Amino acid sequence: MLDTELIPAAESDSKWLMVVLHGLGDSMEGFRWLPRALNNSRLNTLLVNAPDDYLGGFSWYDIYNNTASGVERSRGLLFDLLDQQRADGFAMEQTFLFGFSQGCLMTLEIGLRYPHRLAGLIGISGYAHDPDKLVAEQSPVATEQSFLITHGTADPLLPLAQTKAQMEQLQAGGIRMQWEVFEKEHTIQGEAEVALIQKFVGERMPPS
Repeated sequence: MLDTELIPAAESDSKWLMVVLHGLGDSMEGFRWLPRALNNSRLNTLLVNAPDDYLGGFSWYDIYNNTASGVERSRGLLFDLLDQQRADGFAMEQTFLFGFSQGCLMTLEIGLRYPHRLAGLIGISGYAHDPDKLVAEQSPVATEQSFLITHGTADPLLPLAQTKAQMEQLQAGGIRMQWEVFEKEHTIQGEAEVALIQKFVGERMPPS
């Protein structure tokens, strides 16, 4: 079971949810600023810690050994987590998934493999694990999902060209994706990128 914390929406009866997945060596603490930045009164936020300890933070998978098995295990844990949210009254059609770096990779895994359509999936400064396999094994609803994927021109950890090629491969496999590039390194590019995320989320939340 994954360690989580729910930050309630300002509108207490709202059932809109954003599940937030951090990057390598980070934790849920690194994204406590996100609900305030998105400034969406209807959005509950579920912060999640990855399962493995890593240099004072956490990791979704081992980047040096057995990456595939780590990704598969974390994917199963996230499937269970989303199933639990459904049981708790958060419909997947009103649930967004947000991931940074390793969390972006896990967001892609969920979006292409989870058997329920989500409100939207947002991936920042990440990459795909084995995109050939992802496309080949995609769920029946994968092509109905909506993705926003962003990357930086000067990312020193994950070169833009590599991630861009992977995303084009997913798009060629039928995945609906808004791909945006920012002049940034391995980070979130301040107000401009936050505004893009706000717009993506807002467009998928009908007026109450």
